[in-house]
Amino acid sequence: MPDRRTELMDAALMVVADKGMKGLTHRAVDAAAKLPEGTTSNYYRNRAALVEAVLDRLLELDATLLQDQGPAGPPQTIEELAAQLAALVLALAGEHAGLTRARLALSLDQPASVTAGHFRLVGGLEQALAVLGMADAPARARDVADYGDGVLLHLLTVRRDEQPDAAAIAAAVRRLLAP
Repeated sequence: MPDRRTELMDAALMVVADKGMKGLTHRAVDAAAKLPEGTTSNYYRNRAALVEAVLDRLLELDATLLQDQGPAGPPQTIEELAAQLAALVLALAGEHAGLTRARLALSLDQPASVTAGHFRLVGGLEQALAVLGMADAPARARDVADYGDGVLLHLLTVRRDEQPDAAAIAAAVRRLLAP
């Protein structure tokens, strides 16, 4: 069973996912966590402390998600990398859509808060591409990350009623990485 702070931050992430940053209030978190009014403010005295704690929890959940979704080892081929990235995008748009919506809302309100995570992702892609012998790995890693971000945004907004296609996403990644 999660401790009270974790429970509050998970509720806060749900609030941000559903209502955006403007909806993030101590009372909204209390209500989402089904706890007495004032509970959140006992732990996080002001909005800045609340937002900082939400960001910390998001980073913690992202690290766990990447570890859980990540493969046992580095990809051996571009096809394998493309399939792994497609699976990650589908997980972020599907079972972890709330977390993705919260991340997007936080990134618009607190752009610096997602910088480190973005550079970790791009750095990991760059490293994988370099190991696979890909020319211009840094630029291609940025292109693939940008594509993934765009697909996620579309799957959560304009294409939310469509069934995502892992094969199509993987094919687009392979096209971005074609020689």
